[in-house]
Amino acid sequence: MIEGILVEGLIYGILALGVFISFRILDFPDLTVEGSFPAGAAGGAMTALVLGPKFGTGGSPLLVACILCAGLIAGGLAGFATAEIYHRLKVHPLLAGIITMTGFYSINLRILGGKPNLPLIAGNPLLDTVRSLLNGMLSPEFSLLAASMLAVLVLFGILDFFFHTEVGIAMGALGDNENSVIQAGINPVRLRTLGIILANALAGLAGAIAASYQGFADVNFGQGVVASGLATVMLGELVIRSQYIGVQLARVFIGSILFKALMYAARSWGYLAGITPNDLRLITALLIIGSIALSKVGRKSS
Repeated sequence: MIEGILVEGLIYGILALGVFISFRILDFPDLTVEGSFPAGAAGGAMTALVLGPKFGTGGSPLLVACILCAGLIAGGLAGFATAEIYHRLKVHPLLAGIITMTGFYSINLRILGGKPNLPLIAGNPLLDTVRSLLNGMLSPEFSLLAASMLAVLVLFGILDFFFHTEVGIAMGALGDNENSVIQAGINPVRLRTLGIILANALAGLAGAIAASYQGFADVNFGQGVVASGLATVMLGELVIRSQYIGVQLARVFIGSILFKALMYAARSWGYLAGITPNDLRLITALLIIGSIALSKVGRKSS
């Protein structure tokens, strides 16, 4: 139970990182993740299906890299589409994201071969690789947890380094004050495009990993992920307050684990209060409202 909550929290924390970058760093309300997340899942699952037999059974680190890259690229392309619609057609960010999300529903169906879902139970290279590498050292559940923690630590290190570079610092400044970026001689259009691509590439990466973990890719994977991502980000902000980018990145994963724990509690013991699985989205919405209210109260008291 606890292992599953931690693994899911870490996987969906990668998705929440994308939401954090677009909503918090870029100040760009982006709904594209509802298309880029299933795009990454579809791209990763199809890559596993096509390349899996060529690498044989037991998994392969090279095949895993191909699956993860497919997720990154699929999500990044969705982000690029939104950025182009926003910049070239001067469309509002929310509408640009909705357009891309709507279009990628059909694209994701194309990637999945016209089917709404693609099972990975017969061959799951990512999980097979993790278990083969850690065979005899850890149980299957703890091997997934160890691999997830390692992947998150590597990703955290890369992003923390990036946001301490000149480009990363400028990206943070872009969301606060676009004029300061222009005065520094940096093109805000290219910088924002890079940020949107990065945010959705992370969502696509999370989709590829989530599809492998759950054993299937589905065209409807993206429903509600923006709300859950926002709830995750806000929960992390309630627990830990900091201006340091490294702490802000880390608290996204903490918020994701807390969110998954709350959802698990609602599914397992919610019947005592008359809560059913149909109410989980309502709970997510209430979590967002509560987080916003508590943050405003905290600002007034300080």
